[in-house]
Amino acid sequence: MRWIPFIAIFLYVYIEISIFIQVAHVLGVLLTLILVIFTSVIGMSLVRNQGFKNFLLMQQKMAAGESPAAEMIKSVSLILAGLLLILPGFFTDFIGLLLLLPPVQKLLTLRLLPHLRFNRMPGGGFSTGPGNGETFDGEYQRKDDQHDRIDHKDDR
Repeated sequence: MRWIPFIAIFLYVYIEISIFIQVAHVLGVLLTLILVIFTSVIGMSLVRNQGFKNFLLMQQKMAAGESPAAEMIKSVSLILAGLLLILPGFFTDFIGLLLLLPPVQKLLTLRLLPHLRFNRMPGGGFSTGPGNGETFDGEYQRKDDQHDRIDHKDDR
C-alpha cells in the first residue's frame, strides 16, 4: 500500500515526459516550451481571478441565507483546474481544461452535492458565547503598590 504514491508519481512523470516528447517532435522544442509557459500563465490568472470571483459569490449566497454548495464545488474545480494548468505538462493541462468545461463542472456538482452538508447557525452565525446568558456586574479600581519599587541611593 505504501508504494502506491510512488507508483502514481512515477506514472505521472512518465506520461508527462512521453507526451512532451511527442509534442516536441511534432511542433518543435521551442514552440512546445512556449506552449507550456503559456498554459502556466493562463492557469495563474485563472486561479487569481476566478477564485476571488467565486469567493465573493459564495459570500453573497451565504448572506442571503442560501447554500453556497454549488459555488463551492465550482470554485474548487476552477482552482484545481488553474493549479493543473500551472503545472508544466500537457497531461495536467488536459485535465485542467476538462475541469473548466461547464458540463464537467455540472457533473461534479451533481455528484458531490449530495455529500455536502451545511448547518446554519441561528442568529446569522453569531453565537451568544459560553454560558446561559447570565450577566454579572462589577467594578474595579487599579491600585499601584508603592512597595514594589526599589529605590537605589547613591552612597558615593
